[in-house]
Amino acid sequence: MTPTATQRLYWSRPLDQRFTARVLAVDGPRVAMDRTLFYPEGGGQNADAGQLQWTGGTAQVTDVQKSGEVIWHTLAGDLPAPEAEVEGQLDWTRRYRHTQRHSAEHLLAQAFHRLNPAFGVRAVSMRGAECTLDLAGQPSEAHARQAEQLLMERLRDGLTLDTVMVEGSDLQRFPLRRPPQVEGPVRVVLFRAADGEIWEASACGGTHLPRAEQAAPVFITRLDHIKGGLTRVTFMAGEEATERLTRVYRQSQQLSRDFSSSLEDLPVRVAEQRSTLLDLRSDLERTQRQLARHLLQEAVGQPWPGTSATFRLLELPTATLLKAATEEARTLTDSLTLLWTTEGRCALVSDVAEAPAQVLLARLLSSCGGRGGGKPELAQGAMPDPAAFVETVRNWYAQAHES
Repeated sequence: MTPTATQRLYWSRPLDQRFTARVLAVDGPRVAMDRTLFYPEGGGQNADAGQLQWTGGTAQVTDVQKSGEVIWHTLAGDLPAPEAEVEGQLDWTRRYRHTQRHSAEHLLAQAFHRLNPAFGVRAVSMRGAECTLDLAGQPSEAHARQAEQLLMERLRDGLTLDTVMVEGSDLQRFPLRRPPQVEGPVRVVLFRAADGEIWEASACGGTHLPRAEQAAPVFITRLDHIKGGLTRVTFMAGEEATERLTRVYRQSQQLSRDFSSSLEDLPVRVAEQRSTLLDLRSDLERTQRQLARHLLQEAVGQPWPGTSATFRLLELPTATLLKAATEEARTLTDSLTLLWTTEGRCALVSDVAEAPAQVLLARLLSSCGGRGGGKPELAQGAMPDPAAFVETVRNWYAQAHES
């Protein structure tokens, strides 16, 4: 038997943290009650969590889902009997942060809409501290900064929440940003200015703050271009935004001390250090190429059977030279060069058509527990026992030379 519709206390008493209810049905670990403060997952917002208590039992509410007009609560722990009177307790920190995210999503979407109605919302997600708006119209970084500024000004002036249930025929009275996703009576969420002007209007069944400034600060962390020609706006709000900004500020303070710089000059100091690092890296790469060239010149070459090519087996003093030595080996003609390191890495460079690098190296590595791959001109790999690998290579060359 299907339970009767659940009364949604999270609409009528959005700031309450406790409630009492009667259990209407039990289905496995799930219970349905005549009323609830627990918000079910939906609209991009996570479900509430918390606790139920009753005479002789207690359970954690781990998930809340809506099926038709019935809200089901998944429990971990004891199970109440049908008709039991229970007391519910919300995880208020979780709910409040979800509500800050959801309110900020409405307000930021409206700010973009006011900049350009083409910046329409196509999808939202408030599953984590970083929330997203997927917008049409390709807003730019400049638009993002303008939207932040516009919203900051409106939050400073103050906006108050108002919610109304509206029949579909009356929806035209409200400046909705997007058409409702449901039919029948629609819950319209409004944020009004002090003079009563509607600044934001959306059809929504989620939880929202009574005053918009409670969602502050709201800041955009990045923009990403995603499929469908949309722009994903990632933002944070409320306590989670404050925590992130505080952490970043303190990290920046520590960096400024490390660089003996003021906080304001930190970007300049970091840019200077980056430039210096790039110069040093360039010098290092040039030196590595010079050393690799010298080592290859000093390496004793041996004839490759049946061709005019030369075979070289070269141990490098460090794996950091492998890239430079590989690049230098590729400049050699009529050459087959096998490079290896005691750290267990190797590369085979070949410009001999009869000796494709990936085939030869795979054969050598497979015989000593290694793995590798690549192309005819260059193959790379790794082996667990470099000494065994070198012995395998020498035996292989001796056999090839004899044949």
